[in-house]
Amino acid sequence: MHRLGSQDALPLHRQLYEALRRAVLDGKLAPGERLPSSRDLAQDLQLSRNTVVAAINQLTVEGYLSSHVGSGTYVHDNVPRAGRGSGGARQHLPAGTPAGGLSARGQTLSRQFCARELEVQPFTPGIADFSAFPLALWQRLQNKHWRMTYPDMLDYNASGGYAPLRRAITDYLRVFRSVHLDADQVVITTGTQQSLELCARLLADHGDTVWVEDPAYWGAAKALSACGQRIHPVAVDDEGICPGPADEAQPPRLIYVTPSHQYPTGAVMSLARRNQLLATARAHGAWVLEDDYDSEYRFSGPPLSSLQGLDPDGRVLYMGTFSKVLYPGLKLGYLVVPKALAEAFRQAHYDLNRPGQMPTQAALAEFIEMGHFASALRKARQSYAERRRCLLQALQPVLDMPGGQGPFISGAEQGLHLCLRLPAPVDDRALARQLAQQGLTVRPLSAYCLSRQDLRGLVIGYGYAPLAGIERWGPAIAAAVRQALD
Repeated sequence: MHRLGSQDALPLHRQLYEALRRAVLDGKLAPGERLPSSRDLAQDLQLSRNTVVAAINQLTVEGYLSSHVGSGTYVHDNVPRAGRGSGGARQHLPAGTPAGGLSARGQTLSRQFCARELEVQPFTPGIADFSAFPLALWQRLQNKHWRMTYPDMLDYNASGGYAPLRRAITDYLRVFRSVHLDADQVVITTGTQQSLELCARLLADHGDTVWVEDPAYWGAAKALSACGQRIHPVAVDDEGICPGPADEAQPPRLIYVTPSHQYPTGAVMSLARRNQLLATARAHGAWVLEDDYDSEYRFSGPPLSSLQGLDPDGRVLYMGTFSKVLYPGLKLGYLVVPKALAEAFRQAHYDLNRPGQMPTQAALAEFIEMGHFASALRKARQSYAERRRCLLQALQPVLDMPGGQGPFISGAEQGLHLCLRLPAPVDDRALARQLAQQGLTVRPLSAYCLSRQDLRGLVIGYGYAPLAGIERWGPAIAAAVRQALD
């Protein structure tokens, strides 16, 4: 037994407990073996007797030791050991168990669309600059609501979220996104991932087919797969998701789309394609999940209306997030559900997720009502518009290459990323690795593809890249692309 001492952060009785417990589990103390008396242990280890008694009593209560009056304390016969039970490091997994103990689904999820490969900053798609967030103001609002908080604000919430926040979201979506809704249709979630999981759990059964855009937002594919749905990739073209006869032969239960700014290509779903998609959903009895993840940032042309606003049948569920305007760690988003489903979603959200964060929701409601959200959004638009302009200017030399079959940009009208499309012979993964060696994080378009093999490009985020960094390193991206083309 190693010597116990004050250098360990644990109290002495806990150090002794851990040492004896490990000796039992490792087989150093055999079943039925008698321990020295507490007096002898205390003397040998130079500890107080109370310390030794406390450790032995805890091990006895937990079943590692058994005490017999007048006889002594013994190692229990039924304690599991290394190599033959649940307590040891050398135990053998049951036959057929995947390495590491993960289920087959767990292994798939751990390998598929790793976030560290698809979402890092800077020059990375999907990342916003939250360094400019008005932190002092936000802290004052939070402190105010913590001081005013009633006991029920510290409990779970079964109403779908803080009522004033749901009303503020309702007013915003009606005016700026043409969403048809009442406040009771809004469910406050921790973000898009939780909204997707709720939809998948309540609207589809295990093994049901989900149409997902190809290329795809990795987070959606992963969330739906985790809920047991069967992912069916549907190709995207310049007008958005484009189902063909082969896709129609795989009737969907859910259809996940990003119509205002397809992730990652940036395609905007045309009106004709939107109507076609709604008709397809009606014909199959499917639900459409509309992810409107960055609609706040529209730099060219008028704002695009939501797909939900065109839906006459109540088959579209609309989801958004505050992470792009405020900061990702806020972990607040919203889901707008059809009226007929609102009560079921509120109840299931409470039962499955035990939602809370009511003081934070109250602070956000006031942040919106006092006009701070609109102000933060205006400043962010101006900042991102300048970064976008600078990046487009840096990439212009490779867009002017002769021949007409060279690179082109898609998706630059909106959002926090653009897609530099490359000719098919270019190895976009090798190009991304080459740029990574210079400290520049961009993502190959082909990495977002589910089944198609025809897309090449670089998905470049400018939301978190400072303007000076874009001015300095944007030309380096262009030079690397030109070299790859040559």
